Amino acid sequence: MSEKPTSAIRGRERVAMADSATSARSIEAVGPSFTPKPSLTQGTETMINGTENLIAFSKGNLEAFAKSGQIWASGVQELTTQFAAAAKVSFDESIATFKALGTVKSVKEAIDLQSGFARTAFEKVIADSNKIADASMKLTEQTLAPLTARVTAAVETFGKAA
Repeated sequence: MSEKPTSAIRGRERVAMADSATSARSIEAVGPSFTPKPSLTQGTETMINGTENLIAFSKGNLEAFAKSGQIWASGVQELTTQFAAAAKVSFDESIATFKALGTVKSVKEAIDLQSGFARTAFEKVIADSNKIADASMKLTEQTLAPLTARVTAAVETFGKAA
């Protein structure tokens, strides 16, 4: 039983030695003055440089996406704060108007108070909506700026290669 593993190991050693001998004969046949062709070396260098450039470009893309995400997150937080502030002011004005309705002495006074409140509330909603829309557009432009820069870089980089 113990001979089988030993003979198997010896067989593998013989194959490895034969492979080494074959490799040595191949190198001797080519000769010590063997140098790779310049086109092969140049092609290899071009491939390595291209790969390195692609990795660097991809890293820049990831950084641009990360920057864009940070801008978007902070912008959404600011928009939410603006929206919450506008909603709080609107709620406070509604409560004040409701309290004032409790002190009116006539129906005409109540209608005037309610009409004034409705007009003011509508104007504030339009103004706040415009502010939030403008802030949203600005946020979109800021969020897309790093990505747009990467697209421009891609066009410049790959446009030269083509």
